[in-house]
Amino acid sequence: MRRRIWLVLGWLFALCGIVGVALPVVPTVPFLLVAAWAFARSSPTLERRILDHPTYGPPVRAWQERGVVGRLAKIWAITAMSSGVGISWWVGMPPWVVATQAAICGLVALFLVTRPSQ
Repeated sequence: MRRRIWLVLGWLFALCGIVGVALPVVPTVPFLLVAAWAFARSSPTLERRILDHPTYGPPVRAWQERGVVGRLAKIWAITAMSSGVGISWWVGMPPWVVATQAAICGLVALFLVTRPSQ
């Protein structure tokens, strides 16, 4: 039963990653990281397919092996988070919502900045 749950979770995040390929605002690699993690517990073959992918495999392997986040990925992520907070403020979201969003995004940005780059 656990294997099936991990498999469903892997497919769910893999599909989210596939959506991220088509939609520029949705990230791809973070979803594939979770998918590979779930597939490692349910289907090593599917995990291997993610890790061997020519485009998305290298960043997933870099994270798994060395905790590395590419410099360009950091820039894009922090820019997107900053833009999201700015848009929330601009459209007039309640101040507590903007402050909460800014605090969470700030913590995520801090985490990203402290990861090694490729």
